Amino acid sequence: MSDPHETIRWGHHTLELEIGLGEHGTPRLTRIGAPGEGATTPRPGAPLPLVEVTTADLGRHWSGRHLVDTALGSRLRHRSHRSTRDGDWHVLTVELHDPDTGLTAEAVYRSPDGLPVLRSEVVLRNEGAATLHLESVGSLVTGCLTGSDPAALETADLLWVENDWFAECRWQRRPLRASSPDRSGRSPYRAGRSSHVVAGQGVWSSCGHLPMGGLTDRASGRTWLWQIEHNGGGWRWECGVRDDTAYAALYGPEDADHGWRHPLEPGAEFRTVPVALALAPDGGPDGAFAALTRYRRATRRPHADHHRLPVIFNDYMNCLMGDPSTDKLLPLVDAAAEAGTEYFVIDAGWYADESENWWETVGAWEPSASRFPGPSGIHEVLHRIRERGMVPGLWLEPEAVGVASPIAGSLPEEAFFRRDGRRVEEGGGRYHLDLRHPAARAHLDGVVDRLVREWGVGYLKLDHNTDPGSGTSGHPGEAPAAGLLGHNRAQLDWLDGVLDRYPDLVIENCASGGMRMDHALLSRLQLQSTSDQQDLLLYPPIAAAAPTAVTPEQGAVWAYPQSGDTPDEVALTMANALLGRVHLSGRLTELGPRERDLVHEAVAVYKSIRADLPQALPAWPLGLPSWEDPWIALALHTPTTTYVTAWRRHGADAVQELDLPHLLGADVRTEVLYPASSQAAATWHPDTAELTLSLPAAPSAVLLSLTRSPSEGS
Repeated sequence: MSDPHETIRWGHHTLELEIGLGEHGTPRLTRIGAPGEGATTPRPGAPLPLVEVTTADLGRHWSGRHLVDTALGSRLRHRSHRSTRDGDWHVLTVELHDPDTGLTAEAVYRSPDGLPVLRSEVVLRNEGAATLHLESVGSLVTGCLTGSDPAALETADLLWVENDWFAECRWQRRPLRASSPDRSGRSPYRAGRSSHVVAGQGVWSSCGHLPMGGLTDRASGRTWLWQIEHNGGGWRWECGVRDDTAYAALYGPEDADHGWRHPLEPGAEFRTVPVALALAPDGGPDGAFAALTRYRRATRRPHADHHRLPVIFNDYMNCLMGDPSTDKLLPLVDAAAEAGTEYFVIDAGWYADESENWWETVGAWEPSASRFPGPSGIHEVLHRIRERGMVPGLWLEPEAVGVASPIAGSLPEEAFFRRDGRRVEEGGGRYHLDLRHPAARAHLDGVVDRLVREWGVGYLKLDHNTDPGSGTSGHPGEAPAAGLLGHNRAQLDWLDGVLDRYPDLVIENCASGGMRMDHALLSRLQLQSTSDQQDLLLYPPIAAAAPTAVTPEQGAVWAYPQSGDTPDEVALTMANALLGRVHLSGRLTELGPRERDLVHEAVAVYKSIRADLPQALPAWPLGLPSWEDPWIALALHTPTTTYVTAWRRHGADAVQELDLPHLLGADVRTEVLYPASSQAAATWHPDTAELTLSLPAAPSAVLLSLTRSPSEGS
C-alpha cells in the first residue's frame, strides 16, 4: 500500500517534477518546473490524475469538449515506481493499477540530462479477464502548468500553430482566459465544459495545424512548449483551467476527434505515441524553442547530412514543374554545378511519358522512354550529374498508387487502404498503400533497392499529396483510425529499414510542402520541405518560423531566382534559405550575369557559415512572424556568432530595432554577409541589446553576422 503522504521527486538540475500519491493512492503530477522555482504544490486533490483513459463503458466524470477527468484515470492506483538512467537520459517509470478492470498503466518519463524537456508515453496492459475497449489514452497529462497561484492564469497566453498548403508555420497567440474564462463569482463553480482543443485529422500530421502548442506568461516570460511525435493526423491536445491552475493533456488518436477505438484483450499491451514538453523558466518562447531544438537534435537518428549540409538543386519549383526531360535537364545540371550545388534532384514526372496523365499511373517508378530517349535513357542525366561532381536524387511518392497503374492490379487488396470492404480512392485517381502488409513493403523495398543500389541515386524526396481520410479498416472489426495508427507505425519501421540498409542515403520529407511536419518523421529523415510557396515575398514568414517546427539544418527552403526578378528580389529569394537548407531551383540558365553572380555569391556565403548551423539555436528578434508583417527577422546564435536574416517586404519604415537579449552588454562586430552590395546599415547598442537596422529598399533582405570580441565569454 502506498503512503498517502508520499511524494515522488525526480529530475535533474534543469527540470524537476513531483508526483503526489494522495490519500487514495491516485498519482497526480503536482509540480513540474526548474529546481528551486517558487511554485508550491496546489491544494491536495486538485491536479488531474497521472494517466487519463476512457473506455466504452468508463467515460468522464464531467462531460464536455475535454477528455480529462476520467473515471478510470481516478481509479488507477500507484503500484510501484523506479528511477533509472539510460546513458544521458533520466528515466522515471510509474506503474498504476485498477484492480476492478485489471488495467495496468505505466507512465514513462524521460529527460536528457541538462535539458528542461520531458518526453512522455504511456503503456497499457490488460491484466484482467475481459477485453477493454479503449477510446482515449493520454500520453501526458499535467495539471499544474501555472502552479498554485490563480493570478498566473490572468497573464497566461495560449500558443498554437496554423499550418496550410503555401502558408505553413503560422503561430497564433491569445489569452488562456479567452477559451477558459473565469466563471467564479457568487455561485459555486466546479469546472467548465470546454478547453482549447487542437486536433489533427486524416493521414497528414500537420494539415491545418502543426502537432504543437504552448503556454506562455506575459509577465514572467515562463513558457511551456509541447509537441506530439506522431506521423499521422490522429493527434490532439487540449489546454484549459482546472481547479485554479492551467493544464495540458496530449493524445494520439482518440474516439472523439478520430473515431479511434482499440480492443485491449487480456494479456495485450498498447503504447501511446510519444510527446515532449519543454520549459523556459523565463525569457519567453525563444528559450523554450531553444530547448526544444536541442531535444530534437538529441532524439533523432544520427546522419552525416546533419553536419555536412550540402546545397541541393531541385528542378521543380518555378522551374520544370514536373516536366523534366534530358534536353531540359542537362543545361540545368551544368548551371547548378557552376553555382556550387552538391546534390541535384530530379523531381516529379521522370517516370511518365510526356503525353501521360501520370497522376493516375504512378506506382511502378520506372523511367519514361519519351522524356529520356537514347540508349542510356535517364542514366544519361544521372551520369552527367555525377560527372559534374554532384549526387543524383529522385522524387518518389511511395504510398501512392494510381488507379491506372499496373501496381494497382498486381498487389493484393489487403495491401491498400480499405473501408467497408472497398478500396479507398482519393485525390482523383489515387489508392494508398497500407505498409503493414508485407506485399506493400516488399514492393517499395524493391523500388528503393533498384534506385539506390543499381542506379546510384543518393537522395530521395518522398512526397505525399493525397489524404485518404480517416484511415483503413484492413483487419476485421478494426476502426479506420486504429488501422491508420498501425500504418503510421509501419511507415516509420519501413523508413528505419531503408536507412539501415543505406545509411548514407539522404531522404527528404515532403507532403504538398509541409503537410507532414512532425518529429516522428524528422527524428528519422534528414530534411523537411517547409512549403510549396511559389511567391518569394510570401516565403519569408514561413522560412523565419520554420525553426519552430524543425531544426535549422533540416529545414529545406526554396530559393528560386527568375529571369524577370530585380537584383533585390534575387537576393531576397536566396536569403530566404541561408539560415536553413538551401533548395536552389529556378531557371538558372535564363539569368543575366548580375543575377547569376548573386546566386553564386549566396551559395558561397552559405558554405562559409553552414558549419555553425547544426549547433545554432533560433530566436526571433521581432517576435514570431505574422503572415502580413512588413518586417521579419530570424536569428541563429552560437556561443560566439549570431546570424540574423532580416526581411523588409513592403512599404514600412526603412529602420527597425531588433532585440537580441542574449547579447546584452556584449561587445560585438557586425558584418553584412549577403548580399555584399546591400545598402543595409546596422548599429549595435550593447546596453539595450538592440540592433538598429536600416534597409533602404523594399522588398529586400540581408544576412548579417554579429561576432563577439575574443575577450567576450559565451
